[in-house]
Amino acid sequence: MDRPLLAAGLMISAMAVIGVIDNYIAPLAQHIGLWQFHLTRAAFAWPMVAILPLFGLGSLIPVRLWAVALRSLLVAISMLFYFSALAMMPIAQALAGLFTSPIFILLITAGVMRQRIGIWRILAVAVGFTGIILVLQPNPSEFDMKVLIPVCAGFFYALGAIATRSLCAGESTVAMLAGMWITLGALGGIGTVSLMIWPMWQPGDEVLFVTRPWVWPMWDALPLILLQAVGSVCAVFMIIKSYQLGEPSYVSVFEYSVMIFGPFFAWIVFGQPVGGWQILGIIFIASAGAIIALRSR
Repeated sequence: MDRPLLAAGLMISAMAVIGVIDNYIAPLAQHIGLWQFHLTRAAFAWPMVAILPLFGLGSLIPVRLWAVALRSLLVAISMLFYFSALAMMPIAQALAGLFTSPIFILLITAGVMRQRIGIWRILAVAVGFTGIILVLQPNPSEFDMKVLIPVCAGFFYALGAIATRSLCAGESTVAMLAGMWITLGALGGIGTVSLMIWPMWQPGDEVLFVTRPWVWPMWDALPLILLQAVGSVCAVFMIIKSYQLGEPSYVSVFEYSVMIFGPFFAWIVFGQPVGGWQILGIIFIASAGAIIALRSR
């Protein structure tokens, strides 16, 4: 049964959770590395995902394993870029890059899949691109490649969304969720082992989130990993339920509320400033996503 108000409430609640927990990636990066984080977080999340079928949300077994595996890989790569960005820059910039995904979906749909797009969606791309520039604020005279990291996250997230729609239409949401966690855990394990065999960090070097080898003991990081695991699974549970209760193009607009919750929490708790131009950029990006979502109806 369609229950739009409850669907909107669940989506906004999910975005509030994500906006809070993702702010703790930067403190977490002081203790462990990216690959160890994904491996251990997935280990905590897998049992929670495994019980979701008990709530009637679908089967853990995919219909087409290859399709779910491809979609999981694309989303997992997106998350690697996104969490790397969270450790390097304010959350407003990381989220701005991730939420370029609707723009990439539109460009890929029009340019690669040769589907027609109307004037409203073209306008949305222009507005969204302007918003990205305002939030990321790249300096042409001192260009730093790291500003492209969250944009890469948005690109791969867009590919994952296209794969979800075109290849995984008949799949259980739980099966796709489980596939994502398995893939993230596997990539975390591969990265951890690779850094053990081919270390990229030497004593005296600056410790970076992406190149940090396995750290033990990890008691200081454990509470933040648990926070991320529990928060992520709860948020995704609410997102799944939201899409079950409401029309997808309506519900998806409320995902942009994370661009309010995340920077606001970072400002209140961590003192991360958000400038006037960045606020305007966030509004532009959210508006572009809303236009694309509503025109998709």
